[in-house]
Amino acid sequence: MIQKNVVTDFSSAEVDPVVDGSAYVHPLAAVIGNVIIGKRVMVAPFASVRGDEGQPIHVGDESNVQDSVVLHGLETEHNGHPVKENRVTFDLTDYSVYIGKRVSLAHQVQVHGPALVDDDTFVGMKSLVFRSYVGMNCVVEPGCIIMGVRIADGRYVPAGSVIKDQELADRLPVIDESYALRHMNREVVHVNTALADSYSEREKA
Repeated sequence: MIQKNVVTDFSSAEVDPVVDGSAYVHPLAAVIGNVIIGKRVMVAPFASVRGDEGQPIHVGDESNVQDSVVLHGLETEHNGHPVKENRVTFDLTDYSVYIGKRVSLAHQVQVHGPALVDDDTFVGMKSLVFRSYVGMNCVVEPGCIIMGVRIADGRYVPAGSVIKDQELADRLPVIDESYALRHMNREVVHVNTALADSYSEREKA
């Protein structure tokens, strides 16, 4: 389902999602309101990308939003006035949620704005990212909670970690040649862009 949002005191205009023609949104997924979906993005069944409260929500080229992922955010305006603390900024533009390029959001991940996940990062199953910035080339292993912190580029978050303190975030291990999952995101992106390509082509046939 792809549809515009409704007008409320925290959303002053109806907006249709902008979905690139090379992306694929499964019929059992929901993409609502002020959402930008980039090239070759795969949005899997039961994913929910709702730009009807916090907005806009951006999903960059060749990223994947897997089964039952939720992208949503706290209100970014109220009665026509911006709510600055509920926004993140990327390239001089404000967003509720910004997902970069070639990002993998695995099954049942929640990214709740204000939040930013930068390019080439993997977020593992059932993890939560809220009020946080996750840098480029990171791996968030399954079952993590990341709240109110900035994670530097090239770090990994061990499975089941709760990261709510910046000092703890700064001590996260660096991804190096000894880290077994260092190439996993590249493989996941390959699979999901291939799925997006093939499903899109089938729909156009």
